[in-house]
Amino acid sequence: MTATALSGFLTGLADGSLRVIDLTTPLSSSTPALRLPAQFASLIDFSLEEVSAYNEPGPYWRHNNIHTGEHIGTHLDAPIHWISGRDGDDVSQIPVQRLIGPAAVLDLTAQVADNPDYLLEVADVEAWETEHGELLPGAWLLLRTGWESRGESEAEFLNADETGSHTPGVSVECAEWLATKRQISGLGVETVGVDAGLAGGFDPAFPVHYHFLGNDKYGLTSLRNLGLLPATGAVVVVSPLPIVGGTGSPSRVLAIVEN
Repeated sequence: MTATALSGFLTGLADGSLRVIDLTTPLSSSTPALRLPAQFASLIDFSLEEVSAYNEPGPYWRHNNIHTGEHIGTHLDAPIHWISGRDGDDVSQIPVQRLIGPAAVLDLTAQVADNPDYLLEVADVEAWETEHGELLPGAWLLLRTGWESRGESEAEFLNADETGSHTPGVSVECAEWLATKRQISGLGVETVGVDAGLAGGFDPAFPVHYHFLGNDKYGLTSLRNLGLLPATGAVVVVSPLPIVGGTGSPSRVLAIVEN
């Protein structure tokens, strides 16, 4: 039998030369979620509603209803999530080939340890590209910040005080540059949203949402285990629910790496 790319891939999974890493935050009622200011409506938290559990409503099976907002836990932002992408794709219309691509992992843990409001700048990306090569078409740029270590406490994860939520993100200039000068599929972050905690006060407000979703690029949030990925060489697989009319979806996000 002639070896093919797919048979080689399956062999790699079977013999351990390829490893699958889960980048997803487990989804439960305690999963940290975005809390908008009081004047805006927030999404509901995730919850399970038991329908039956091997009992009278269903003697041989157990099943639940799920209740959740679209943008809870590890989730994908589709273009129509933002006003700048309002004429773009909903989550069911995203071309599936855009959901699989090379990972480019940019490590900002040292900068964020000193400054939780740290913003990725164009110079940071250019320095990464000097070492690893230009971001590939279809790539997912994944920002490793160490923020996943806060994920067991919503208060620490949101890191809010009277001035706002203090979480790292991307500068206005860099968001526009990545959205227009690089042919990446999207941006993935460890924080609750793709924009910095204080990005509501930027111009434009929430520039990653504004520029990425307005330029047919996507966002991924609440990622974990980015420290297990190399800077380049991994492949990302994003699996949202194809919700018709959906502005986003909780997603299972996997990475495939060479051992």
